[in-house]
Amino acid sequence: MRRFVIGQAKNLIDQTRRHHKSLRLLSLLAASDSAPVLSSPRLFSSSSDMSGSGSDSSSSSLPVTLDSLNPKVLKCEYAVRGEIVNIAQKLQEDLKINKDAYPFDEIIYCNIGNPQSLGQQPITFFREVLALCSHTALLNESATHGLFSSDSIDRAWKILDQIPGKATGAYSHSQGIKGLRDAIAAGIEARDGFPADPNDIFMTDGASPGVHMMMQLLISSEKDGILCPIPQYPLYSASIALHGGSLVPYYLDEASGWGLEISELKKQLEDARSKGITVRALAVINPGNPTGQVLAEENQREIVDFCKKEGLVLLADEVYQENVYVPDKKFHSFKKVARSMGYGEKDICLVSFQSISKGYYGECGKRGGYMEVTGFTSDVRAQIYKLASVNLCSNISGQILASLVMSPPKPGDDSYDSYIAEKEGILSSLAKRAKTLEEALNKLEGVTCNRAEGAMYLFPCINLPQKAIAAAEAAKTAPDAFYCKRLLNATGIVVVPGSGFRQVPGTWHFRCTILPQEEKIPAIVNRLTEFHKNFMDEFRN
Repeated sequence: MRRFVIGQAKNLIDQTRRHHKSLRLLSLLAASDSAPVLSSPRLFSSSSDMSGSGSDSSSSSLPVTLDSLNPKVLKCEYAVRGEIVNIAQKLQEDLKINKDAYPFDEIIYCNIGNPQSLGQQPITFFREVLALCSHTALLNESATHGLFSSDSIDRAWKILDQIPGKATGAYSHSQGIKGLRDAIAAGIEARDGFPADPNDIFMTDGASPGVHMMMQLLISSEKDGILCPIPQYPLYSASIALHGGSLVPYYLDEASGWGLEISELKKQLEDARSKGITVRALAVINPGNPTGQVLAEENQREIVDFCKKEGLVLLADEVYQENVYVPDKKFHSFKKVARSMGYGEKDICLVSFQSISKGYYGECGKRGGYMEVTGFTSDVRAQIYKLASVNLCSNISGQILASLVMSPPKPGDDSYDSYIAEKEGILSSLAKRAKTLEEALNKLEGVTCNRAEGAMYLFPCINLPQKAIAAAEAAKTAPDAFYCKRLLNATGIVVVPGSGFRQVPGTWHFRCTILPQEEKIPAIVNRLTEFHKNFMDEFRN
C-alpha cells in the first residue's frame, strides 16, 4: 500500500511539473502570435525592455506613433532576427533562473551566420595584427617579440605606416585607407588573374551598407525594380522596401539544386516591364544564401551576357566565396568571368560585395567589408563617393581585417603554417557538418534537402500535413513558422522559417546554419529527429 501511495504521489508531482512547464512556455509565447517579422507592432509593445514604456503607441499622446512613421519602415521585414529569435531570447533569459522548466538546457542559435557566437575561433594572425595596430605601444615592448609572430609585427608596422599619424582611432578617407585598398586590389588581382584598381574599392562596415548604398543610388520610386533570387537573403527585400523600390522576383529551381535559369530571368524581366517597372539591376548571391548552391562558370557567363544585353547593373553578392565544400564546384567571381569574356569597364556595370563576416574568418562583430565598383562613368562614381562620404568612413578595425582577409600570410611567412592549419581546419569541419545535417534532414519523413555546395546554410523543404497547416492558419501564422516555433519550444533549436526568405507559393522550408560546433551536431540531429517524428505523428492526416 505504501509503495502504491508513493507511486501515486510521484505521478502527481510529475503531472504538476509538466503543467507548470506548459504554463511557462505559454506565458512566454503569449505576446508572439503575430507574423514572423520584425515590423510587427505587437513585438514591441509586449515588454518594456523593447518599447521603453510598454504602452500601446496607438493610444499614446507622444508625437511618434506607428501611424506617423515612414510607411517604408513598416513595410520592411527581416526574418533572420524576427519573432522566433525574440521568443528564443526570452527563453534563454528564463533558462538562467528556471533551468528545470524546459526539456532542453540551452538555446542553439541556428538562425544566423554568426560563426564566433557558436564557438568558432578567430584566425590568430588576423587578431595579432589587429591587436598591435589597436595598441601601438606593444610594438615598442621587447616582450612582444616573444608573444607575437614576426610577420604579424611586420604587417602591423606596414599598416600603421599607411595611416596618417598611425591613428587607428581617426577617420580615414571615405573609401577607406589607401594602403589597405591597395592590398585588397592586389588580392583581387591574385584571385582573378585580371587587374584591379584600388580606386574602385569602397570599404564598408560589412557588405550590407554597400548593398544599401547601391539601392539608394539605383532606386528613385516604386517604378524602379531590382531582380532578386527567390529564396533570397532578406537584406535585399528590406533594402528595396526602405528605398521605395519594387522587388522583381526570379525563382531558383529547387528540383535542379536551386538552379538559376536564364529563361526565368527573361520571363520575370518582361513581366515587370509590362507593368511599367524599369528594372535597374540583377542581384545574384553566389554561393547562395539561404540555398547553398554554387553557380557553374558557364551559368555565370549566361548571366553576364543577360545583364549586358538588357542593360542591367550586376550586383554580385560574393561574401561566401571561401565557403565551397564539394569537389566538383569552384568559386569564380563575376568580375573574373566578365573579363574572361572580353567585357571591360565600358561594357558592363558590375558591383561585387565581400565581407569579413563569413568565409573561414567569421569576424561578424568587427563589421568589415568592401564593394568593388566597375563600369560606371566618372560622374556616377562621384555620386557613389558622395554617398560614402555622408557616412564619413567605415570603421578602421574592419578595414584592417578586410585587407588581411584579401592578403593573408604567404608561404615562408612565420605565421603561414599555423594560418593554413586554422583555415583548413575550419573549412573541413564546416563541410563535415554540412554533410551530416544534410543526410539527417533527408532521412526525416516528408523532408527533402539539396546538398550544401557552399555558404553556411541548409534550406530543406518540409511537406507539412494538412492538419498542421490548418493549425497554423488557426494560430494566424505561416505553416513553416508554426513548425519552427514548435521546434524551438521542444528542443531549444532556433531556425528561420522559409516564409521569411520568400519561396514558391505552397511550399514550406526553413533555413538552418551549419555553424554549431562539430561535437554538438549529433545532439542537434537527435533532437531534431525526435521532434519531427512527434510533430508528424501529432498532425498526421
